[in-house]
Amino acid sequence: MDGQGGRQGAYHTLLHIGSENGSDPQPYVGLYDRRLPCCGCGVGWFSFLVGFFMPLVWYYGTYLFFAPHIQNDPRERSGLAACAIAALVNTVAYAIALVILLVQHQGALLMLPRLMG
Repeated sequence: MDGQGGRQGAYHTLLHIGSENGSDPQPYVGLYDRRLPCCGCGVGWFSFLVGFFMPLVWYYGTYLFFAPHIQNDPRERSGLAACAIAALVNTVAYAIALVILLVQHQGALLMLPRLMG
């Protein structure tokens, strides 16, 4: 006896949990059960971490984040968003550094036409 008067309990497949009669499938249950690539942390977070050594990888992660034709695993989105933010910060830092260098060497840049001509 199993405590239910000799009857066994009703079993449902994973795709039909949540509905009374089992007619409402949940298509995403089990879809993302596979392990993420890149040591289990996903391409997004792996790109974010590697980007500190090779910043161009952040721009690749940004492309993957904004690419409309790529079906990304929802678990990857946070790492790819971190890559997009890091790429933005990196671009702003490079722009500021370039402006500072141009302002510091403005005298040298103004003398360049005189030296060439």
